[in-house]
Amino acid sequence: MALQSESADSQTLDRLHAKRRGWVFTPAHLSDLGTRNAVASALKRLKAAEIIRQLARGLYDYPVEDPVLGKVAPSADAIARALVVRDAIRLQPSGDYAANLLGLSEQVPSRVVFLTDGPTRKVKIGKREILLKRTTPRNMATAGRKTGLMIQALRHLGRQRVNEQVVATIARQIPLAERAAIAKDLRHAPRWIADVLRPLVAPPSQP
Repeated sequence: MALQSESADSQTLDRLHAKRRGWVFTPAHLSDLGTRNAVASALKRLKAAEIIRQLARGLYDYPVEDPVLGKVAPSADAIARALVVRDAIRLQPSGDYAANLLGLSEQVPSRVVFLTDGPTRKVKIGKREILLKRTTPRNMATAGRKTGLMIQALRHLGRQRVNEQVVATIARQIPLAERAAIAKDLRHAPRWIADVLRPLVAPPSQP
């Protein structure tokens, strides 16, 4: 048993070093390293040694260390990726967080909202609150793709706030190789949002 615990500890450290600081994870991310009890014991010891930090029940991170600020809070995106694995759900950034990710807003919200096909619930981490909000299959049809981010950001802004600057900011983030896929996804967008995005993904005109 002692050898098993030592092996789980060393393998967990190797996994942390491979993923690097800022990684947010759950015991499910380490299930290949040993039994459930061995992994739980390893996490307990690493937490006591302050190598990892427990963010919430079943949620940990290998924190970034700042020389002035100390341990830095993990990003909402890193937390979301961990929850996707732990709970076997899909997540889609929405609201002002989606707008911020696209560079359409400089405000970094303290309350981050993700649409999900899982249950609605809140995850509180320090001063940050992450809301997972169950939504319709249509809203999740483009989850995890750039189209989904653009749809949710524009929905947050509203039709009246979409101007040339907003359109130009979005256009700069659409690679030529992704235009066809985004154009296909527009069937899942509200009509006015599809009308905004369609010219940005139209095939280039022939000379």
